[in-house]
Amino acid sequence: MEAQSEDPQAPTQELEDEKIEETILLEESKKTKIFKLWPPRGQFNKIVTNGVLMGLFWILAWSYTGAEVYPGGSVFGLLIIFYCSIAGGKLMEIIKIPVVPPLPPLLGMLLSGFIVRNTPVIRDSVRISQVWSSHLRNTALTIILVQAGLGLDPQALKKLKGVCLRLSIGPCCLEACSAAVFSHFIMKFPWRWGFLLGFVIGAVSPAVVVPSMLILQHQGYGVKKGIPTLLIAASSFDDILAITGFNTFLSITFTSGPVYKNVIKGIYEIVVGVTGGIIMGYFVRYFPSNEQTILAWKRAFLLLSLSIVAVIGSNRVGLQGAGGLATIVLTFVSALGWNQEKARVQNIIAGMWHIFQPLLFGLVGAEVSVANLESNTIGFCVGTLSLSLLVRVIVTFLLVSFAGFSFKEKIFVALAWIPKATVQKQRKKLQACWKSTYISKTLFKP
Repeated sequence: MEAQSEDPQAPTQELEDEKIEETILLEESKKTKIFKLWPPRGQFNKIVTNGVLMGLFWILAWSYTGAEVYPGGSVFGLLIIFYCSIAGGKLMEIIKIPVVPPLPPLLGMLLSGFIVRNTPVIRDSVRISQVWSSHLRNTALTIILVQAGLGLDPQALKKLKGVCLRLSIGPCCLEACSAAVFSHFIMKFPWRWGFLLGFVIGAVSPAVVVPSMLILQHQGYGVKKGIPTLLIAASSFDDILAITGFNTFLSITFTSGPVYKNVIKGIYEIVVGVTGGIIMGYFVRYFPSNEQTILAWKRAFLLLSLSIVAVIGSNRVGLQGAGGLATIVLTFVSALGWNQEKARVQNIIAGMWHIFQPLLFGLVGAEVSVANLESNTIGFCVGTLSLSLLVRVIVTFLLVSFAGFSFKEKIFVALAWIPKATVQKQRKKLQACWKSTYISKTLFKP
């Protein structure tokens, strides 16, 4: 068999072919990298999208309101508060401090509103109508109460109804009394004004407690013993009690009428709130019916609309405590018949909260003016508040001591009862009474 002759140029040809293939692969990889860079993805895409949305929102506001979006207008002020609060919340999420739990976004939102209010250059341009601010805060509060009602567990609430009642009444009343005593002896307040102050600072904040408890409930923490449901329900009723107590002592302070009328009014508000909530709740449970389209959106719209009407409408007619209670009862009763559809409604309401949360905490932060604070009273105020909080924590711990909770759970409940909510709905009434009676400013000097 004859040996085949080999081509001496064959190895060279193979090398050239390999080089050509490598060149082609390199070009393709470059093209792939270019395609990966465009369209942009990830965080950069998110930043650009949110920036464009914020700009478009501003332009839309200008299209509808014109000069209101310019410095000095109410829309301009709201947009500045909204944008700064979002930025402050994101900043708190970015900041990581070793050995310290993650900072809550609401802290950044509060600080943003505070900075906007107390920075001279910005303060002169940011002016927000008190009516707008009040309605927006009430709307945000309503969304929180709707979330609270939807998040209640009927079985846990039935099991812990006694503890819930104690937790709703005991800490608020005893903290109000403690604040009255401490403010009388430390800040030289008259007793009536001391109790007014007590019920202002004695209310727990549903805007802080409810979202936190819903997160823990979703993650399964404390669900077995019903702790999230307990705190959600008690925080809502705690606010109603604080409003009733405030109105009672406001009447005692500024009018000469009998006290029992305010007590009767408080009971009347509870009856109206519960009755109205049950009626509206049964209506929303069955209307719209299950065979309708976009069912969750219709139910969410009905819930929010009726709840906002209940809260703002009750303020309009002078029944401040009825609206919040009606909202809780309305959402709880209606959700009992929704089964799996309840989760979809909760998701829609949660989306609304993401919009109103920056507005709520930003506006609350913007209410604090350093210029109106006297340096010699800040220490007395901090001391009064700290001592009152200490009483509240101890009382809360004792009230849940016989509820079958572990020591850590008792500590958790006691500390969860620290967040403060001001009875902001009543401030205009207080200011009006203050002006009408010409009370001397020396009343508040220590």
